[in-house]
Amino acid sequence: MEIRQLKYFAAVAEYLNFTEASRHLYVAQSAVSQQVAELENQLGVKLFWRNKRTVRLTSAGEVLLKETIFLLSRLEEAAEKTKRADSGLIGRLRIGFLGYTERFILPSLVRRFRHKYPHIDLELEQYHHGDLIERLNNEELDIGFTFSFGVESIGSLNRICVHHETMSVVLHEDHPAAQEEVINLADLATEPFVVLNRRESPQGYHQTLQICSTYGFAPNIAHEPRLLQTALMLVDAGMGIAVLPTSAKLQASKSLRFIQLDEHQGSHELVVAWKKNTANPSISLFLEEMAVEKPVV
Repeated sequence: MEIRQLKYFAAVAEYLNFTEASRHLYVAQSAVSQQVAELENQLGVKLFWRNKRTVRLTSAGEVLLKETIFLLSRLEEAAEKTKRADSGLIGRLRIGFLGYTERFILPSLVRRFRHKYPHIDLELEQYHHGDLIERLNNEELDIGFTFSFGVESIGSLNRICVHHETMSVVLHEDHPAAQEEVINLADLATEPFVVLNRRESPQGYHQTLQICSTYGFAPNIAHEPRLLQTALMLVDAGMGIAVLPTSAKLQASKSLRFIQLDEHQGSHELVVAWKKNTANPSISLFLEEMAVEKPVV
């Protein structure tokens, strides 16, 4: 039983006339008659009672017609879903983020995207900087919101800047320098430093070393916590100081101070990154929607 046979059968059943059915199918009447006859032979039943003047369905034909209508509608639905999936309108997006400045971008962006593309499933998860980049590179994530350092060196990733982020020295409010507005990091060279774990976030770890290097010293690393929240807690407990993105203060206690670095310190980019030559067409739809999003920080 072929799809063409079912289509021809359904047309004859609709018009109860082989000539009229062939006209709407744009084929010869003989082709319609042949296909219906072959279908009857395959099933071993008569689908139509017909003579020179009339054509009508048999009871078996009525049952097949109901099933044929259902099957053909499902075929059309399957074809439409396939086309929509190819264009990215149906699918899945796995999005990773750090939990910093993107909190000003993601909520409204995700709400708008889900409203516009309800058949694309979104999976959002927070990661360490290093883990996020590794998952992007291994195609375990489709899109990642992360800092540019570490991403630039990976040629397989595309990126777009969404925000310029500054770095700050994080101190407890009781620290002698906590009331300064701007600080020279070299003045804190002898302090114990809290630096995110080198294994968990190698890019962030080396970024801290690079910043300290621009001030002419190597930091005395006292603690290497895995999580940003742990790093903030250790500084809050007086166990060291840290150099972190300024937006980390959104997760910090009120007893912590974020002090701006002096003229040696430039800004760093928060980027959205994705794998080059990706096979997921939904990524481009997300990036298009993100292009109209204006972050407020």
